[in-house]
Amino acid sequence: MRKALTHPASPRSATRALRPEVAVPRGSAARTLAVYDASLAWSALLLLAIGLVMVYSASIASAEAAAHTGHRAWYFLARHALFVTAGLLAAAVTFQVPMRAWEALAPWLFIAGVVLLALVLVPGVGKTVNGSRRWLSLALVNVQPSEFMKLAVVLYAASYAVRRATFLHAEQPLRQTIVRGFLPLFAVMVVVGGLLLLEPDFGAFVVIVAIAFGILFLGGLDWRLFLGLAALLPVALTGILVAAPYRLQRLTAFLDPWSDPLGKGYQLSHSLIAFGRGEWFGVGLGSSVEKLLFLPEAHTDFLLAVIAEELGFVGVTVVIALFMWVLFRAYGIGNQAARLGRPFASLVAQGIGVWLGVQAFINIGVNMGVLPTKGLTLPLLSFGGSGIVANCVAVALLLRIDYENRRLLRGFTV
Repeated sequence: MRKALTHPASPRSATRALRPEVAVPRGSAARTLAVYDASLAWSALLLLAIGLVMVYSASIASAEAAAHTGHRAWYFLARHALFVTAGLLAAAVTFQVPMRAWEALAPWLFIAGVVLLALVLVPGVGKTVNGSRRWLSLALVNVQPSEFMKLAVVLYAASYAVRRATFLHAEQPLRQTIVRGFLPLFAVMVVVGGLLLLEPDFGAFVVIVAIAFGILFLGGLDWRLFLGLAALLPVALTGILVAAPYRLQRLTAFLDPWSDPLGKGYQLSHSLIAFGRGEWFGVGLGSSVEKLLFLPEAHTDFLLAVIAEELGFVGVTVVIALFMWVLFRAYGIGNQAARLGRPFASLVAQGIGVWLGVQAFINIGVNMGVLPTKGLTLPLLSFGGSGIVANCVAVALLLRIDYENRRLLRGFTV
């Protein structure tokens, strides 16, 4: 990876230079190479299908009880099906766009994302729900810019790492690495982080920071700088907790939810009850008790708790296994792109792996009581239009990178 990134040539020239080092199938072997990674596509589709079923199951009670749904049990199912359809259409369009076009668009998409994050904070423009101003209200749907900002950060950080490859290299002096390779991106990320904390959306802030620094690390940022950042992390976390006392309350509730099960520990205590009731095989699809208005946000942040209660340990294991396969293929596709001399595509694939992996890990940890609540949904499963569309586009980018890798292995250009 480091060797590829120290030569920021175009993907075509880099591919020609590295072609002798790659085992390229010839003859019948090249003709039988699959066009795309079917296992990755089916894993994502299975997660979407599981999400569609479980969102309906988890949301029936809340849909029937709420006035804005017209007391229709299928309200959230219909909307989620619409979101999944929109996500699949967006994915189909995304797959048609070559990675060289995404590389050219990366800075502009990032700027557009920053503008949308700023618009959310404008009174009368941004929509407030449960005390957080995170949405832009359109005619039929609410758009959450932070979800698309995750994708924009993946593309921009990968583009930045490739453009600054000379400075993001361990052999460079640490001062030069900091000044020329790290500080410019750090400055823009401070702006993005500040906008997210003003919403507030601490969960998206954590994921976006993880994406940016993960891509810089994979791109060759000096390991000494990462040690320094790790040392500063407790200081930064303390400052964030002091600035917003409710976050400290969430932390104490996570450590002992049973000390205040009807107050600060309400969500987590009911999530743990759902996991306990599920045991090995669950109580049966549709038979959850916790979704009957006991567990808040059952179809969004705490969907996994309903899966655990209705499908048990086996159901949760299947979901985690599907995520693990998606992440395994993301890093595999990224490594193959690096071997083919495609640094931008490689970092985008692995950055998507960091994004989906960190967000899924946090959501699963919150549901299981090993992490404090963050307000993050489970990728590809939880209810939410912006999140579903952004996740589908991310998977489509992975499939596009893999598709271009396979074309290069056949001897074609991309």
